[in-house]
Amino acid sequence: MRVLLTTWGSRGDVEPLAGLAVALRGLGVDSVVCGPPDEDFVTLLERAGVAHVPLGPSVRSVVTRERPDPFALADELVTARFDALGAVAGDCDVVVAQGLLPAGARDVAERAGIPYVYACYHLHGLPSPHVPPGMRPGTPSPAGETDNEVLWRHDAERVDALYGPALDRNRAAIGLPPVTNVRDHVFTDRPWLAADPVLCPTDLDVRRTGAWLLPDDRPLPDELEKFLDAGEPPVYVGFGSMAAYAPEGIARIATEAVRAHGLRIVLGSGWAGLTAVDDAEDSFVAGEVNHQALFRRVAAVVHHGGAGTTTTAARAGAPQVVVPRIADQPYWAGRVAELGIGAAHPDPVPTAESLSAALATAFASAGRTVEIRTDGAMVAAKQLVDLV
Repeated sequence: MRVLLTTWGSRGDVEPLAGLAVALRGLGVDSVVCGPPDEDFVTLLERAGVAHVPLGPSVRSVVTRERPDPFALADELVTARFDALGAVAGDCDVVVAQGLLPAGARDVAERAGIPYVYACYHLHGLPSPHVPPGMRPGTPSPAGETDNEVLWRHDAERVDALYGPALDRNRAAIGLPPVTNVRDHVFTDRPWLAADPVLCPTDLDVRRTGAWLLPDDRPLPDELEKFLDAGEPPVYVGFGSMAAYAPEGIARIATEAVRAHGLRIVLGSGWAGLTAVDDAEDSFVAGEVNHQALFRRVAAVVHHGGAGTTTTAARAGAPQVVVPRIADQPYWAGRVAELGIGAAHPDPVPTAESLSAALATAFASAGRTVEIRTDGAMVAAKQLVDLV
């Protein structure tokens, strides 16, 4: 048995697939990840011992553009999926797709005659009677429209405009008929939700597995270990793959906020390239390190609210301050606050004063934890075996 896993998105999209691949390997099942060609992700998959097939442009090249054209990107990614997935699907038994709307993956699986699974790490984008859809390129809904059913219908129309032409063109090239309602075609009748049930409860009709965690036993770098050992636990601040979406001046703002509490700071450089604001000994800049190990040794984690970072911090029992910027991040900020395991910053543009206040709220939650399941990847792996 061989599983074809595919995504196009940030590290938070790629790493869970690596976790699922490792769980599949534990069952004697081979897998390959068809994903973006960024060096960070290639290294991650190599470390996990997972085969990689490049898909589309590098994510970093897109998120660092000032104004990428979403329609051109959608067309490029759909065509890339037909090409890259089509080249390997013939040797696989099932396709699992995730990430930025993976139009094209189900169609390649259909052509190959194998099952297809759409998986998501959060609820953002899934049609729901409880919430309106998020922002999407295209014709906006009329001002004042509040009926969620109508708003989700408009969302489906925007997806059709974004992905429909490329999808139908590529389907026709392999002998398949056009698709109506691209969004629901991609999502299927019952998506798989790879998120922790405590952090992400829902009454939507999804197949729950729990979060797909990639075990990480790497030691922390020696210099970081020395910094941690030299004083009280610091505050970690990082915005992952946000790059152009990170708050302007966040390194300076965060440093001032943390120092206001008399604490030290570890800045995760990430794609935003965070650097120390001075040469004081209370600051340390870390590159790509083992967050599972680091978050167990910090006083708090300040981050953007990605699903992976939120789950890792919750699993480590570290108080969190979430400064949400885009997509599903406001949801995770709200859950952190609702569960009492940290604070949601009130808006996406923090000041030293507002971030300091949020840190005070997070510190007050110290000791309050939630139990995070660690078997989600194995649950999903066994379900895939049963499906095939």
